[in-house]
Amino acid sequence: MSGLSLPLLIAVQFLTRLPVRLQAMPSDQQLGRSLLWYPLVGLLIGALLVLLQWCLSGSHSLLQAALLLAVWVAISGALHLDGLADCADAWVGGQGDRERTLSIMKDPRSGPVAVAVLVVVLLLKFAALVALIEAGHGMWLLLAPWIARCAMPLLFMTTPYVRANGLGAALAANLPGAMMTRVLLLNAAVLVLLFGAAGGVGLLVAGFVLLVLRRAMIRRIAGMTGDTAGAVLELIECGVLVALAI
Repeated sequence: MSGLSLPLLIAVQFLTRLPVRLQAMPSDQQLGRSLLWYPLVGLLIGALLVLLQWCLSGSHSLLQAALLLAVWVAISGALHLDGLADCADAWVGGQGDRERTLSIMKDPRSGPVAVAVLVVVLLLKFAALVALIEAGHGMWLLLAPWIARCAMPLLFMTTPYVRANGLGAALAANLPGAMMTRVLLLNAAVLVLLFGAAGGVGLLVAGFVLLVLRRAMIRRIAGMTGDTAGAVLELIECGVLVALAI
């Protein structure tokens, strides 16, 4: 397996439930380089959604939106929704205390706050999907997963990782910063060239959501965790979808 393809396969395996198997445990350096491919994985997810919407184009918009959302959740295995749920419980239950917040995030159980947040986010995504479909903007389904997976490496580049062990620590410590910056700038340019104002709006909304959430993480836990990264991804996807639908 080539040095180029392995980080890509790591990114696909981590961010999706597509049938990818690695022949051996990757090194920390390969894990870090996998972040370079996150935008491409987001583009792949978006392309699958666009293809599905095209296949469903003769059906009712509500049914299309429901099936698209179900497939979207299934592709990621609800990994990032789990992070969002953990963060919702931790931010409320942590009561402003750093250690208590981090402890609650490690608890696999979900309380009523987590459930409420998940329902609201999924409802907003569903409503935005209906609006985009009815407006004939099916190609814009590329934007939310693509932009959100550009934002995740940027979060790792700019925010301390607060847990000493785990996959996130290896990603943060071995991220090739200069190359990642070039990759993100290239993706931003392509987004604007292909989608014009819609791409620009998506990037602006994603940047705003990222700044707000990063500030909240720094103030509460002095950095980020894998759960907060998942929450950021989900909320950026939701924000971009809603902004485009409006």
